[in-house]
Amino acid sequence: MRTAGRALVAVSCVWVLAGAASVPAQDLPVVRLVATGGTISSRPGSRLTAADLIEATPALRAHVRPEFEQFANTASSALTIGQYLGLAQRLNALFAERADLAGLVVTSGTDTLEELAYFLHLTVRDERPVVVVGAMRNAVTVGYDGPANLLAGFRVAASRESRGKGTLVVLNDEINSAREAAKTDALRLHTFQSRGAGVLGVVDQDRVLYVRAPVKRHSAASEFDVRDLTSLPRVDIALVYQDAPGDVIRAMVQHGARGIVVAAAGAGATSGTQNDAIMEALRAGVTVVTTSRTGSGRVAPRPIAASARAIAGEDLAPVKARLLLMLALTRTSDPAEMQRMFSQY
Repeated sequence: MRTAGRALVAVSCVWVLAGAASVPAQDLPVVRLVATGGTISSRPGSRLTAADLIEATPALRAHVRPEFEQFANTASSALTIGQYLGLAQRLNALFAERADLAGLVVTSGTDTLEELAYFLHLTVRDERPVVVVGAMRNAVTVGYDGPANLLAGFRVAASRESRGKGTLVVLNDEINSAREAAKTDALRLHTFQSRGAGVLGVVDQDRVLYVRAPVKRHSAASEFDVRDLTSLPRVDIALVYQDAPGDVIRAMVQHGARGIVVAAAGAGATSGTQNDAIMEALRAGVTVVTTSRTGSGRVAPRPIAASARAIAGEDLAPVKARLLLMLALTRTSDPAEMQRMFSQY
């Protein structure tokens, strides 16, 4: 049994290498890793660096010429919005400076990976792909999924078919759009899904295979230019729950929020005294975006609400609507323009 297992591994390795054997190393696509940390870099006592991750995934060199750099090395929930801006600026600069790059891979912790990916989807303005990967198990856990996800991410970034599809989330051999990808389970490997929309494609042994493409605006078509930004307006999220007090929303306004995203019940319902507080926020000039806490489904625009600075969040998750509203507030304060953005992105 042990001999048969070794033979199977040997055959698999030969197959992978043979697939790229006819391509000279100098002709392989160049893909650069920009590491930010997360579980994929976690181990007791220290953290894996970008160089360590590349070294732990030798099969990469059968598919790409890998490069790497360390942007950060921390949990995804510890990254700041300032670091989001800095990362987007760095990725834009790499694409501007390096015509030879086929794409970029970014490692992230999975807890807030969907937020980082969507922010890059809106702010990295190039046709070439940005692929965000992570791991659900750390480097000393049985079944560590880091190298497999990293290899799949590099292959997706190297594929010419990935161009024009924006920022992509790749884990568990599945490709999801950053706009729709959501972490749906706290522990399981099969956590990132696009719910009703479905995956964009898969990473199979022989090829990267796409079955659909994103239709919303993103990346090269984005109007959000963050090159000269050093900060973003404050936007908070208010969760709707039974008999919720409006005091929390009033506190957000008092502490300087320029926008508030309401994670509403169903398709837009509030509770308790929240609606009174929302109306006060609107009269104070704060933009309010209504989304759903359900995890899927759409909050449709209402023409009468646009004049009151109330925006429908469409089918965006509350955490993603927050990022879009932050960026929208750097461009305009006109409710109709903001509603256009939420409908297009």
